[in-house]
Amino acid sequence: MLGGPGAGKSTQSHNLSQQLNLPLISMGGILREAIAGATPLGVKAKPYMEKGELLPDPMMIEFVQQRLVQEDVSQGWILEGYPRTAFQAEELDFLLEDLAQPLDWALYLKISEEAMLERSLNRSLFDDHPEAVTTRIGRFREYTIHLLEYYAGKQKLLTVDGNPMVDQVTALILAQL
Repeated sequence: MLGGPGAGKSTQSHNLSQQLNLPLISMGGILREAIAGATPLGVKAKPYMEKGELLPDPMMIEFVQQRLVQEDVSQGWILEGYPRTAFQAEELDFLLEDLAQPLDWALYLKISEEAMLERSLNRSLFDDHPEAVTTRIGRFREYTIHLLEYYAGKQKLLTVDGNPMVDQVTALILAQL
């Protein structure tokens, strides 16, 4: 599940997890839990999260790998909040190949930058303050075109308008799967 800050990745991932009976892997949730629990990886991730910056690729890959080897994802999963760069997408493909878990689709929830800012500032997450949100939107813009091109080139990209009401977006997604 791909999309900018506030695009509805978490909401739609949750809805799809319920509708399709697949485990949801929320990278934002995993990162926030690791930070709150002060795990070794969480302590390293916290400064990046507080500034709204992307975590270094090796750190993100380690988080993803730790989750994708767990038993509950052996029959499929929905991954939200990762990858964020074309390099991470390639690394994810290598990891998935090693785990014999091929990627079916990369789903992109498309909304305007104005909607990203407004939605993000209306949430109550610790890293949703104006400076961090603006930084995340800039990073999203910087990396997204390459990420979308990567998945489009592999014929794995589904783009869905993320602006309608939540249930309408879910229906649009399910119609394309």
